[in-house]
Amino acid sequence: MLKRLICSSILLLSLSTYTANAQYTETINSNRPGQSQGAFAPGTGVLQAEIGTTLGRESHNLRFTETDNIGVDFALRYGAIKEQLEFIVDGNFLYEDITPTAGNAEPYTQSGFPIITAGAKYLVYDPYKNREDKINLYSYWANRRFKWNTLIPAVSIYAGANYAYETDNPFLPESQRGFTPKAILITQHNWGRWVWVNNFIYDQFTTDFPTKAWITTMTHSFNPKIAAFAEFQFISSDVYSDDLLRFGGAYLISRNFQVDISALINFKETPERQQLGLGLSYRLDFHSKDELLSQE
Repeated sequence: MLKRLICSSILLLSLSTYTANAQYTETINSNRPGQSQGAFAPGTGVLQAEIGTTLGRESHNLRFTETDNIGVDFALRYGAIKEQLEFIVDGNFLYEDITPTAGNAEPYTQSGFPIITAGAKYLVYDPYKNREDKINLYSYWANRRFKWNTLIPAVSIYAGANYAYETDNPFLPESQRGFTPKAILITQHNWGRWVWVNNFIYDQFTTDFPTKAWITTMTHSFNPKIAAFAEFQFISSDVYSDDLLRFGGAYLISRNFQVDISALINFKETPERQQLGLGLSYRLDFHSKDELLSQE
């Protein structure tokens, strides 16, 4: 995912100086290729598709297996009703080719949609809407000194419902199948060409094995076309726990079309994971006018 992607000098500077603006931006605002969500919605009337494919390999020291996998992940985002609100459907399809490395067991394959999630995200606090960073005409140092108000992030909340099919699902234990809830607290800092996003996730918390996760993503725009990101994800659950590192970049082909590349590694051997990913984001822009956000 990239947050406030590639809007660089125009978008990111405007976010730090506007007094009453809208969520909508002139260039696409994609969450790819990271896994975190940014705090800002795409804008009313914007329908956005974010799709990627991954190639991965896993080796598990306790199960004595090696797994090659191919995945397709997707997200459909739509901004509606208010500039601060968006609706999201996301999920992935996974195919695995599993080879036992001990005993006489035969290789086997499994595939399916591990989980699909639908939800809504709402921007509850925007520190940029009333901020005016005025230039001091009399002091160079006053303009250069650190501004403490830049430590205050934009804040959004996300609420959604997961669905994992209940018959012959090889990816989740029976207790995690069916409908389960998901909640995320999202923060976002915009510091010029740098954007820092944090997601605090509480997932499937009505089941026997809830998941707590934290994703922190740092994005840097080199110019209006090219951006890079690094991301760390911590996952804690009795079903699956891990520490993941992702990194990569994105290129803006047009104001509505972005492509990206990414890689993933982790820091344990149950399983040990490596993954490469390619993706694209495209939006259909039916945004008609900017809705001014309240000054109250």
